[in-house]
Amino acid sequence: MSRWLASLLSLVTCGAVAQSTGGVYIAGSGFDFPHVAERALAQNPQSRFYLLAVGDAVRYLSLTAPEEMVEARRQVARGDVVFLVCQRDLDSGPYRLHDLVPGVVAVRGWPPPGSNALPANEKYYPDEDQANLPTSTELLRRLRATCS
Repeated sequence: MSRWLASLLSLVTCGAVAQSTGGVYIAGSGFDFPHVAERALAQNPQSRFYLLAVGDAVRYLSLTAPEEMVEARRQVARGDVVFLVCQRDLDSGPYRLHDLVPGVVAVRGWPPPGSNALPANEKYYPDEDQANLPTSTELLRRLRATCS
């Protein structure tokens, strides 16, 4: 009986942990930041989720964003959101990480073929803070593919 109870408790605990993290939402490149943010917040009222701003949507995370963009950012920041940007957008665009609101996390894409920057059989680059990125391999792959 105690084994059965322990197994049941383990399943319930694992289910709770799995539900505590929401999905990855991508704003920019044809996907309007306010609409994506609103949907992400509605779908994750009690769980952490990730909002990746690409291309022109990075402006919503800028310290110098116009007030309407700041308001859209504030609305989604009511939830447990982690704002993400692609490192490639920072490297090629007008913004640097220090130009964005505090807490924005830069995500790297896949390394070039033959590179050992991402160690074999590892999901994270050695200098990445895993607490800022999804633990789900599928979600992390989606981020890396989008940011490649």
